[in-house]
Amino acid sequence: MEFSRTMGSQLFHWLVHAWDVFLFRMPLISWNLFLGLIPLALSYWLFKGSPRRTLLWGIVLLVFIAFLPNAPYVLTDVIHLVRDIRYHSSIWLISLVLLPQYFLFILIGVEAYVISIINLGDYLRRIGWRRYILPAELLIHALSAVGIYLGRFKRFNSWDLVTNLDAVTNTVLDDLLRKWPVLVIAVTFVILTSIYWLMKQVTLGVFERFHSNYSADSSWPEEF
Repeated sequence: MEFSRTMGSQLFHWLVHAWDVFLFRMPLISWNLFLGLIPLALSYWLFKGSPRRTLLWGIVLLVFIAFLPNAPYVLTDVIHLVRDIRYHSSIWLISLVLLPQYFLFILIGVEAYVISIINLGDYLRRIGWRRYILPAELLIHALSAVGIYLGRFKRFNSWDLVTNLDAVTNTVLDDLLRKWPVLVIAVTFVILTSIYWLMKQVTLGVFERFHSNYSADSSWPEEF
């Protein structure tokens, strides 16, 4: 009986500690995830509905492009995971709390990025610009790579494009003349392009399977 009480007490304290660890990163994770989901929501308004291409549509498109790097930016938060793993020695805490938390967080952010661009591609296809899909994807990956670099290393935010445009512009022009920033941006571009291509196939495969199971719904879009 005493052994059971001791085990129960240890389990309770472990669960409390695990909950504290889980909550410790939640504000940062929730904020970054919120920023990453903004372009996903905008992509449905821009590309899946039927809004006319007015001045408002163009402004929202610029906001979409400005916020889009926030979605794959979650990949860089793996540095927090590495720090947390070094700080916590419990293999159970790492396996059951930290890794699932970060994995789900990163997966949602990356998937938001992938679906946002898929929606753009579907829009270009519907208006007869199919040949521009690949160039548009590559351009977005390049802009997102620059955005991730500015966010992670220069600590700029998306709204700095409005509130602090001069500093952002000067930083980009200055850093593009130096080897290290260009290398970081190039590597980020390759990683983004590779992950996007892989996740795009998986995402379209999943939704194609879902579509085949509910083929009676004639309103389902051609690709996603």
